[in-house]
Amino acid sequence: MCHDHDSRPPAPPRTGDVAERGLLTLTSADGTEFSAAYAAPAAEPSVGVVVLPDVRGLHPYYVALAERFAETGAASVAIDYFGRTAGLAEELRPGDFDWQTHIPQTTEATIDADITAAIGYLRSRTRDDLPVVTVGFCFGGSNSWRQAGGDLDLAGCAGFYGRPSMVGAAAERAHLPTVMMIAGADSTPVASQLELADTMRAAGAEVDAVVYDGAPHSFFDRSYGEWEEACRDAWEHLLALTDRVAAR
Repeated sequence: MCHDHDSRPPAPPRTGDVAERGLLTLTSADGTEFSAAYAAPAAEPSVGVVVLPDVRGLHPYYVALAERFAETGAASVAIDYFGRTAGLAEELRPGDFDWQTHIPQTTEATIDADITAAIGYLRSRTRDDLPVVTVGFCFGGSNSWRQAGGDLDLAGCAGFYGRPSMVGAAAERAHLPTVMMIAGADSTPVASQLELADTMRAAGAEVDAVVYDGAPHSFFDRSYGEWEEACRDAWEHLLALTDRVAAR
């Protein structure tokens, strides 16, 4: 898991008013209903963000992160992966959620179908041509990087603490702008993540791979005072991506 149950994301370097926040139910293409959280800025958004959580699904950390993105001016949806196996989250996934049972039952196809539903919802609330990026963590970070070589209607992708093995052959098809946040003290070797970045670049993607020396797997956390500068820098790289795709 990426964070303690009580962890929350750090504040972004720019903030604005959030006009709407709340939980909702989305429907995937196969008819599956799944839980999500939506947050919208007061100003008209120029970009959308689909937040891909870690193995716990719709945990409070990621609901809060959707609101953080709304503060930056992005319409945002955080999704839950477990509608097919655990049903809807009555509120949010608790700290003791049995993710070990449910994660093995997810597939790339079902995750992509749920991302597609989230993209559709963002555009239904804004405009049909809203550029959308994915931002994921750990399990979600791997699946976000995988989108660089996928065929979903996305403008870019970013991920923290991902695993190259989960990206797989998609790296050789990478074509979307990609941001890789690499924790230097993560259990996944930095060298393997940088090798993934090189593979994606060779395929044609522009990859911004940032290594935070000594940072732990879960450094993007408002309670980690010693990693405050790393958090600020990570936000800058995320916002550079969202600003870039919004300007196109």
